[in-house]
Amino acid sequence: MSTPRSILITGSASGIGLCVAEGLAARGYRVFASARREADVRALRARGLESVLLDLADAPSVAQAVAEVLEQTGGTLDALFNNGAYGQPGAVEDLRREVLREQFETNLFGTVDLTNRVIPIMRAQGHGRIIQNSSILGLIALPYRGAYTASKFALEGLSDTLRLELKGSGIHVSLIEPGPIKSRFRANAYIAYKKNIDPVHSAHRHRYEGLERRLTRAGPAQPFTLSPEAVLKKVIHALESPHPRARYPVTFPTRLFTGLKRALPGRALDWLLERIGRGENA
Repeated sequence: MSTPRSILITGSASGIGLCVAEGLAARGYRVFASARREADVRALRARGLESVLLDLADAPSVAQAVAEVLEQTGGTLDALFNNGAYGQPGAVEDLRREVLREQFETNLFGTVDLTNRVIPIMRAQGHGRIIQNSSILGLIALPYRGAYTASKFALEGLSDTLRLELKGSGIHVSLIEPGPIKSRFRANAYIAYKKNIDPVHSAHRHRYEGLERRLTRAGPAQPFTLSPEAVLKKVIHALESPHPRARYPVTFPTRLFTGLKRALPGRALDWLLERIGRGENA
């Protein structure tokens, strides 16, 4: 009997991470579903998953999680799905230095730290799959999402660079690019907004009223919203194809704006994106 392929997944408490963890476990993978809160780790274990505590914003937590996983696998790891991230809403001019740094600690610095810790393991075994969960906002920008957009643009650039640097190593790097997916993303973004943005004293206070309505609205916030299973399908291809793609667009908006970014002049694209932002935060 062959040993099941192992994968570490970040941000597995809910949404995409939980769906992918359970979907891959059902497919026969040995899944290590990580979360940054002890209560979520216990909940994941109660669902029958192996789980470790991993807070991407805390370097010792990242190191400890990798050590725990490698202890359980005997020092090997076949794949990593970097899914853990959150969105910090707010106009760029309202983002204090420490708020922007906090966004990057989780969405970029922690992700790169974790990735760099597993690359030597994959090099030694001669194979590995690194899958980065990016976003449509790693391709285009929308108003009041600058912190998140910047972190995903950076993740796209570093992942492209890493893919070139790992050529010939047996390690493949792929980017998943969802658009709107059903998850707790808006709820978590609203928490970050309330914590870090002062709308009362902002030049953007009137737009923030619409932003708050969008973040707290029941049901899908945008058309073409898909379930997390749409991401799972792309992750499976990135894991199992002998020739995984560099990028996997998931939703119609992602595919649409990938094409529009190539086709439209900058001024026309800005006009369109500004109108979209104005409409969703109306």
